[in-house]
Amino acid sequence: MKEVFTMWKSTKMIVLTALTAAIYAAILIPFKAIPLVPGFTEVRPGNMIPVAFGLFFGPAAAWGAAIGNTLGDIFGSSFGVGSLFGFVGNFLFAYIPYKLWNNLGILKPEEQSPDLKGAKKIVLYMVLAILASAACGIFIAWGVDLLGFVPFSVLGTIIPINNGIAACVLGFILTILLFPRIKKWDLYWRDVIPEADLPKGGPIARIGAWVMVASIVICLPIALVLAYRIGGTQAPAVMIVAGIGSIGCLVGGILQI
Repeated sequence: MKEVFTMWKSTKMIVLTALTAAIYAAILIPFKAIPLVPGFTEVRPGNMIPVAFGLFFGPAAAWGAAIGNTLGDIFGSSFGVGSLFGFVGNFLFAYIPYKLWNNLGILKPEEQSPDLKGAKKIVLYMVLAILASAACGIFIAWGVDLLGFVPFSVLGTIIPINNGIAACVLGFILTILLFPRIKKWDLYWRDVIPEADLPKGGPIARIGAWVMVASIVICLPIALVLAYRIGGTQAPAVMIVAGIGSIGCLVGGILQI
């Protein structure tokens, strides 16, 4: 996770952060006029950006997605205290794909370029897009329910589906089309960040990656089942399970130094 902070030493990474934020916000803002849950989420084809750009630009995309979503809230008239959870949720949306791509141990070191050539990389992309979409959903839904605004069952269902469709379809196409050019232009994050600041991986990072996966795969379904059965906002059982999933994602990220 060190690169999340040391990347600010690189002018190119700062520019990529600004680029990601600007593109993400520019796509999100027009669709604020088509709300799914007014004030909290809407139709979002812009969700193709975080997963694809996360694989391209690494930590720059994570910060860019978080900032871009906040700008979308500000200029789309939906900014509020819930935007704090939106900031973290969208950070995870771009952070999870690039971290798990390298740390799950599924790809050999020589295979880790995200060019999506071959069935293994395509399947991994789809799995990570779904996991990142779900992580974003569980964190935001937990936070908004914790504040007493919207039941977890609503956003915990809508956000993962909304994110996942855009990421798995539009983001997949975007990754195939753009990555060769990103690589050619020397904008791939592992080529930009100095060798000393690149994450080293290893056993602890592998554990962190799987803590993330377990937190999402176990906690989101259980929290949704509880939320649908109990109903309403701020149900203690839902808050505990969703909170464990959300915090588990953060802890898993911290372990992936």
